[in-house]
Parts: sequence; structure tokens; C-alpha cells
Amino acid sequence: MLLNSPLNLVKIMAMANLLSMFIVMELVIASGFRFGVDGLRMDYYIMSCPFAESIVKNTVNRALQDDPTLAAALVRMHFHDCFVEGCDGSVLIDSTKDNKAEKDSPGNLSLRGYEVIDDAKEQLEEQCPGIISCADIVAMAARDAIFWAGGPMYDIPKGRKDGRRSKIEDTINLPFPSFNTSELIKAFGQRGFSAQEMVALSGAHTLGVARCSSFKTRLSNTDPTLDSDFANTLSKTCSAGDHAEQPFDITRNTFDSLYFNALIRKNGVLFSDQVLYTTPRTRAIVNGYAMNEAMFFLDFQQAMVKMGMIDVKEGSKGEVRENCRKIN
Repeated sequence: MLLNSPLNLVKIMAMANLLSMFIVMELVIASGFRFGVDGLRMDYYIMSCPFAESIVKNTVNRALQDDPTLAAALVRMHFHDCFVEGCDGSVLIDSTKDNKAEKDSPGNLSLRGYEVIDDAKEQLEEQCPGIISCADIVAMAARDAIFWAGGPMYDIPKGRKDGRRSKIEDTINLPFPSFNTSELIKAFGQRGFSAQEMVALSGAHTLGVARCSSFKTRLSNTDPTLDSDFANTLSKTCSAGDHAEQPFDITRNTFDSLYFNALIRKNGVLFSDQVLYTTPRTRAIVNGYAMNEAMFFLDFQQAMVKMGMIDVKEGSKGEVRENCRKIN
């Protein structure tokens, strides 16, 4: 009887197609969806250490309850890890008398949150010795920090191995706060990111602060991209010295789209922030994210998953460190 109506027939076919799509998605998820990088899977630890993600999440949540500013620190740590030698936990390694490691470079001296990674690793070694890599802990901690701060909830593939190299000279690959849009697009493009993905990832600056040393040059020279009242705010911040901190937006511990709204008002803290709006190529992206937070969240989580797969070490190319701060 229902099939006698063309409209009802179309509705039934649409429902059948939708049901088929959900069935395919369930099958993909159930099979442990594999990503382009061999060996990385959403369910990588499901048999070897089924409580791994819960342990990391609970550790991160406890740390953030005590110090909400660590959310930004954990996200930044993941970024600085992946952009130097790939996502391999190399940023965690301590320097020795024979080697200056990544964490002692000028761009990494302000990194924080190492103790959160150490805490999670210690618990995981008790439960599942030699199974969970430090690189995966960093990636999971960043994801959990984003969600705790009000950002999107998403899953990431696991199975990264820890690298055996950490050298201070490799940090030259990190983007600088003085970069213009062309330099940012080039730096991110070399790692496979589009201009849109670069802007989305820059949105991580919705969390945290910048130190005066990273933006004071904008104050010594007249910067036409900087709102005059906000310039006075930055000058007041810098009166306390190079280590004085300025939040990127008014909700420093909340993951939202207010960072992009700040750029529209010419209130970007770093030069590399504000150029995203002053450059025509990326201005429309900034406007889009400022008006549509859901779109920003979706693009950001997809870009974060992609970033987490940069130059992943596998098999004999890496290891699972017993102590995240030193190579086995």
C-alpha cells in the first residue's frame, strides 16, 4: 500500500540507504579501522591493554582539575612533538652530557605537562609493562585535554612507536611566531596540510597564553594589524618582563572559537595569529570559524587526527620506552 505512492517509495529508499551507511560504519569500526599508516588502529590496545585509554584520560582529568592551564600545555606538547621528527615522543627525552635534546631548544623551554605524561606512563607500566608508547600517551593526552576544556570529542588511531632521536637542532622545523601567512602555509604544507587545515590547527590558540618575548617586537614597531587599545594591553603585559603571559583570548582555559573573533577585532596576540585574518587567502576561513564554532570543531578534530600521523615510527624504526624521558 505504501509503495503505491512515489513519495513514500523515495522515503523508504532513503531510509534503506541511511541504514546501509550505518551498517557499513559499524563494520568499519568493529574491524578496527586501519589508517594510511600501517599498524595504526583505533583499537590497537584493545587486547594488549584494554584500560589504557581510561588510565590516560583519568590521569589527564585529575591534572586539569588541579591546574586547568595544563590543557593548553598538553595540546602544545603534542604539536611540538609531531612537527619535529614526527609523532614519536622525542620531545619528552631529557638532555644528557652527550646530547642536547629537543626540550632544551628556545622554542620548547616553555613546554609544560611532562609530569602528566610521566604519571600516566608509570600507571600503564604497572598494568601493561612494555606495551603503551610514550608517543601514544602524548597524543591521547592532547585529545583528552581538548575535550576536558570544552572542545570536540574524537577518537585517534594508536600504535605509534617511540623515536630514538631527540636533537636540539631538529627544532628548527617548528613554525615561528614571526611567520607570515605564506611561511605558515609552506611550513604546514611540507607536512601535508592545506591552508584550511593550518588555520584550523592554529585555532588551538583558543587555549593558553603567549609570553611577551614572542610578541614584543610588534610593540617596538608600529604594527597596522594591531588594534591600538589591544597594543596598550600587550605593552602593559610586557612591562612585567619577557616571561609575562598574555592569554590568546578572553577564555584561556576553554576550547571555543573566540580566538577567531579576536583576530577579526585585530586582537591577535602573535603576528602569526593576526596575519591569518589580514591575508585575503585565509581571511574567509577565519570568518567562517568565528561565525560557526561547530565547523571549526569538525575541521580541527580532523586536522588533529591527521597531525597525529606525521612520520609515525613503526616496528624496528621505534621502540616502547620504559621511561618516557630516556631511550631504552
